[in-house]
Amino acid sequence: MRKLQIVRDNAARQGRVMSIWIFVAAVFALAGFAKGVVGLGLPTISMGLLALMMPPSEAAAILLVPSFATNVWQMGLNTGLRPIARRLATMMLGVCLGTWAGAGLMSEARGGWGGVLLGVALVAYAVTGLMSVRFSVTRRAERFFSPLIGAATGLVSAATGVFVIPAVPYLQALGLEKEELVRALGLSFTVSTIALAVNLGSTGALEMSLIPLTALALVTAVLGMSLGQSVRRRLRSETFRRWFFVSLLGLGGYLALAAL
Repeated sequence: MRKLQIVRDNAARQGRVMSIWIFVAAVFALAGFAKGVVGLGLPTISMGLLALMMPPSEAAAILLVPSFATNVWQMGLNTGLRPIARRLATMMLGVCLGTWAGAGLMSEARGGWGGVLLGVALVAYAVTGLMSVRFSVTRRAERFFSPLIGAATGLVSAATGVFVIPAVPYLQALGLEKEELVRALGLSFTVSTIALAVNLGSTGALEMSLIPLTALALVTAVLGMSLGQSVRRRLRSETFRRWFFVSLLGLGGYLALAAL
């Protein structure tokens, strides 16, 4: 009987490991697809869904490499990036300082509120997208708001692993051209990813055991993003964005209520 129970326990563990691998692959394929179509959504979707099966800090650790790779791809390392980087320098500094100031917010000690904060962040982002909220920031006001928005984004990122609030609405308010906005988003997400990696490394969340799942997430995210970019040429992006935000609204509400 004891041997039979051991066999059953091993089979159950193997089944759970396989289900996690399949789930992670599906999550990052979907998140990469969304990023390929609308230019964002990989950390938002992946953190929201992975939080259903694992602690936020573990989900964020798996997210780092796929997020960095796809954001560098989106950002584009060419001469068009330099003026954007200069313009947003104080915002990026604020992102780093805010993220590092919030080190530990994602730890298990405060994990009870982690799901609530993540859910609220997703709901807030979805509502701004569905309402098509548009702000306008002048170049003069930009000098004042950029570091504050960066710091706020860093704190939200440190607590939830999501980089979009309030960075994305703010960048949209700057009146950037389409390609400039894509590069600005890529730059913001890349800096946020690096700053968050420092936090996770300092708290011991970057475990060697997560490397295989990280590699799987990277491959599926890149494949999903490639497919999304090809679909973007034939699909009305506004239609996709609407369903994208509706899905985030439902997911964020579920995470917040479940955590409460």
